[in-house]
Amino acid sequence: MEYSINKVSRISGVSTRTLRYYDEIGLLKPFKIAESGYRIYSSAEIDTLQQILIYKELGFSLEKIKQILLDPSFDKQQAYLAQLKQLHEERDRLDLLINNVLRSLDSMKGNNKMTDNEKFEGIKQGIIDENEQKYGKEVRSRYGDEAIDESNSYLKGLSKEQFEKGELLREEIEQILASAFTEGNPAGELAQRACDLHRQWLQLYYPKYSKEYHVALSEMYVADERFRSNYDKIAAGCTEFFRDAIHIYCQD
Repeated sequence: MEYSINKVSRISGVSTRTLRYYDEIGLLKPFKIAESGYRIYSSAEIDTLQQILIYKELGFSLEKIKQILLDPSFDKQQAYLAQLKQLHEERDRLDLLINNVLRSLDSMKGNNKMTDNEKFEGIKQGIIDENEQKYGKEVRSRYGDEAIDESNSYLKGLSKEQFEKGELLREEIEQILASAFTEGNPAGELAQRACDLHRQWLQLYYPKYSKEYHVALSEMYVADERFRSNYDKIAAGCTEFFRDAIHIYCQD
């Protein structure tokens, strides 16, 4: 079947303006252009649009989606299976959070009082799931399934106090690192303080911490755009600065 751009818009809920933009950036080209100049789409483009919308819901950028779809090895069936797996994981995470909120409300009414650990179950699982989705493949290939599974298990077992300490450490690292970057000396007191706090933060989640692990992680921060964005949001170039500071911190 063939569809006009307006029909595709009505079917999918995607505006005609967005469809034109997808065409302009090469993400979703129409099947053909009619003599009148109107874009015409076929069932194949409808399928591709469905893929695009699913990947968007899973948090992928348009640039990343385009890379995936244009990859010569792209397998639509395998893509659907991978997406289904991620959606099931997201549903499980949301079910856990919903259950956590319902139990909290029940506890407020005086029924089935929750322990402090139970209050954080959904949040901790959410962190694990997000990390797995963003970085799981890279860190597992580098450190192995056993080490990552152990780290995730350790995170699940953190007490309320330990979990809150981790969040405070993360915020303090970013604050001090911002000041250190402005100072511009990776060997300076502020930069090395940020590295020491980072070491404390890592040890909360990865009990087998070592200097070698710390250095390797700093290199991954720089090499992978997803990691880099965590510190470059402070300032452009901050990730490299932090990497250099960690190398100095971990020298024997």
